[in-house]
Amino acid sequence: MRTLPLIALSLSALSLAACSTAIEAVKGPELAPIGYPAALVPIEQAYLPEPTSASANSLWRTGSRSFFGDQRARRVGDILTVAIDINDRAQTQNSTQRNRTNSASGGVTNFFGLENSLGRAFPGGFDAANMIGTEGAVNANGSGSVNRSERVNLTVAAVVTAVMPNGNLVIQGRQEVRTNREVRELTVAGIVRPEDISSANTIRHSQIAEARISYGGRGDISRMQATPAAQSLVERFSPF
Repeated sequence: MRTLPLIALSLSALSLAACSTAIEAVKGPELAPIGYPAALVPIEQAYLPEPTSASANSLWRTGSRSFFGDQRARRVGDILTVAIDINDRAQTQNSTQRNRTNSASGGVTNFFGLENSLGRAFPGGFDAANMIGTEGAVNANGSGSVNRSERVNLTVAAVVTAVMPNGNLVIQGRQEVRTNREVRELTVAGIVRPEDISSANTIRHSQIAEARISYGGRGDISRMQATPAAQSLVERFSPF
């Protein structure tokens, strides 16, 4: 009897997933909810206390982070700008050709006089000295070429999600743009040195270690350009 609630929950989850898929097919993809990048952020974080208010004649303004301090990102929750300018080109061409031929023959001239008996058993020009003969030939030709050109020029704001023991910063950022029925999503993550962050609080993508940059989309156009699932399975597991 306990399995009945589990089955009911599974059926309800499947129905909700099917309903959301149908709604997305009719209305188009929805933007993801805005949230702090929780994948790399600890559960509990320590925040500095609010600065105390100064007198009316003080140069300190309530709400300012610092007076003479560095305004570049250096703590968990700080924001910095990542400039992505990828212009990669690659061109390779390979050609392979293999040929191999072989032949072998063998026979028995004397085998206790039984070679004459084999001659009678296999009439038609039996030659005991050439009883076995094999030949083989292998030919293989292959060629391949790659001509790739990629250009991505984007800017995204990232959040400092962790500070490593050596002072390096772990950052993560995401940006979504919806145009009609198509959503374009840009994500960036990696590790940066505080020394590489410019005075304008920006950093280039080439200065991010373990960089993970993704630019893609979802929607009607992406769905039409994608290979059908059944065809993808056949192409992936086909032995031919």
